Amino acid sequence: MPRALEFPLPEAALHALVRAALEEDRAFDDVTTIATVSPGHKARADLVARRNGVLCGVPLAIAAFRILDPKGGIRVDAVDGAALEQGTIILHLSGEARGLLSAERVALNFLQRLSGIATLTSLYVAAVQGTSARILDTRKTTPGWRMLEKYAVLCGGGMNHRATLADAVLIKDNHLAACGGDVGVAILRARTHAPKGMLIQVECDTVAQVKAAIAAGADALLLDNMPNHALRECVQLAHGHCWTEASGGVSLETVRGIAETGVDRISIGALTHSAPSLDLALDFE
Repeated sequence: MPRALEFPLPEAALHALVRAALEEDRAFDDVTTIATVSPGHKARADLVARRNGVLCGVPLAIAAFRILDPKGGIRVDAVDGAALEQGTIILHLSGEARGLLSAERVALNFLQRLSGIATLTSLYVAAVQGTSARILDTRKTTPGWRMLEKYAVLCGGGMNHRATLADAVLIKDNHLAACGGDVGVAILRARTHAPKGMLIQVECDTVAQVKAAIAAGADALLLDNMPNHALRECVQLAHGHCWTEASGGVSLETVRGIAETGVDRISIGALTHSAPSLDLALDFE
């Protein structure tokens, strides 16, 4: 079993998030369960994988079951980052049947969403294996879930791009348009006004912009929607000056070819905005 990665939320924030999700679902007023299941009735259940994938979100699922049944038993059989096969048991649960039933959907929602991101990331990572390229996420995340979704990318073997607008300078096309379109001027302003030592990256759509960004001392290039032949040329130009990142139009079918151009990193918004949920289920014994 792999060692779990450090969960991104402190205990209090984790608990508050899960409780809010339970309250949203009215899990404390579950009319179906209250009407059909006797108080004190005990049950046992396994949370299992219905498909192969990569696991993420176990602490959130545990919290959901703990809040509904603080005295219930939970055996953890798989941790975040674990490779799942169909039928793998993730959690074995025992305790109040009412608690298990009322927490089920919230626990699965967290696990399925985050495991879907981890799983999709792992497919991209596998697709570029043997090249020097690393797979990165973007800021195209669900509002309020950014730290969780970026954590899921890590669980899938990817890397995190900047988490917030305050973490690094990334001069994009609209920034250039707003400051007159001169790449050199934009980089000079960033060097002057951004915190000392902060990374400065520039989005480039053309080879000419790449040459201008390198001449102005950019730390990194974001090569946006370039064909592979242009990526290769830009990688050669940037060699020894700055690192390169490809983005835009990346799919599982195209990512290998992009990686083979020699780019250092490939950022993919789909990791977080388009990952399908992983099929998991709670099976009562």
